[in-house]
Amino acid sequence: MKICIFGAGAIGGYMGAKLAQAGADVSLVARGPHLAAMQANGLTLIEAGAGPVNLPVTASDDPATLGPQDYVIITLKAHSVPPVVARMQPLIGEDTTIVSGVNGVPWWYFHKLAGPHEGTRLASVDPGDAQWNGFGPDRVLGCVVYPAAEVTEPGVIRHVEGNRFSLGEPDGSKSPRAMALSGALMAAGLKAPVRPRIRDEIWVKLWGNLSFNPISALTHATLDVLCTDPGTRAVARGMMLEAQQIAETLGVKFPINVERRIDGGAAVGAHRTSMWQDLDLGRPLEIDALVSSVQELGRLTGTPTPTVDTVLALVRLRARVAGLY
Repeated sequence: MKICIFGAGAIGGYMGAKLAQAGADVSLVARGPHLAAMQANGLTLIEAGAGPVNLPVTASDDPATLGPQDYVIITLKAHSVPPVVARMQPLIGEDTTIVSGVNGVPWWYFHKLAGPHEGTRLASVDPGDAQWNGFGPDRVLGCVVYPAAEVTEPGVIRHVEGNRFSLGEPDGSKSPRAMALSGALMAAGLKAPVRPRIRDEIWVKLWGNLSFNPISALTHATLDVLCTDPGTRAVARGMMLEAQQIAETLGVKFPINVERRIDGGAAVGAHRTSMWQDLDLGRPLEIDALVSSVQELGRLTGTPTPTVDTVLALVRLRARVAGLY
């Protein structure tokens, strides 16, 4: 089984390191100093309770040198994927599965989702249908990413917490390809359940990303503050309730309620969200997959989204002023 991780930063690097440690045939696509360090010195993984482990890895910035894969696991930010679809083509053979480990509403969301919107394409996350046409939705296996990790220096990944990568077919089946990848990830010491309702998990994670990320980017409040301040908690609640109405219209079932989800955010503590970090580091903000997509789904389902619309307008302007959107 040949596995390529495209976008081997913190999360992709963590997964790649665990697979390499287990002896899997894994390759990593990365760039810049991080790539150079991995090529020169291997990839170093630091996990809690264990010393650093250095692993020789196959790493490149040129997919053509790696050839067709059985699985291509994409762990880029959502807005970074459409521009590199053409570059990824050498990795894609006749039976290659594309594993979408990307935050937000996925571009394939309505593929094999029975109902009036089956086959609908989402402009906010796949402008110009780049992924729909360049990958093809039949290749896709969904993935919800839960671990937290960071690149502490080029070539070094520190695992913070979590080791679950939930997998799911768009049609909910326990397909051979899903079960095979699950087995490979579990052999590497990761949790990789195959879920019959992967969209439910997508929405529970999106609940937090949709609200906490833009509010924190606008206020520079850490999660513990954002989730307990009465004003910002109310804004987050409003965004989540609007999203819940959209999702339930599309058949999603939420295993927890909004208050518990916000309390869970507060329990994380003084955490700076990824959107706030990107703003500080001068990186493009992941607005469309996390927030614009929910607005688009609101329009599609006829669901009003006044709170989402307001926060989206504010964070878009904040990003534009910074030159990051």
